[in-house]
Amino acid sequence: MSELIVYQYPKCGTCRNAVKWLDSAGHQLDLRNIFEAPPSKTELAAVIDLSGLELKKFFNTSGEVYKEMGLKDKLAEMSREEQIALLASNGRLIKRPIVTDGKKVTVGFKEEMFGQEWGNH
Repeated sequence: MSELIVYQYPKCGTCRNAVKWLDSAGHQLDLRNIFEAPPSKTELAAVIDLSGLELKKFFNTSGEVYKEMGLKDKLAEMSREEQIALLASNGRLIKRPIVTDGKKVTVGFKEEMFGQEWGNH
């Protein structure tokens, strides 16, 4: 199995479930705590581009910081660069976990999606 980079927060239940799932599937994991060391703007831009997802999918829209900053209304007026800089500035804004093998990316954890993307093919 491949080595996967997992951007996650160890105290997050969803992240723990995702890590457990990936472990049991036999993947080697490079776990990165996004609260202690958020990914850089360059890392985020690469992962976002690779994912093919729209940028707003990378925001933790149910998080306190997102709500406190009133980002629901502000994001649409921000440039891509500004949004990525914002994500890189505070790991609490990033939807988690983000998993990548350098070829594909998943955001969040749903067992069915993980089975399709990270299961034994």
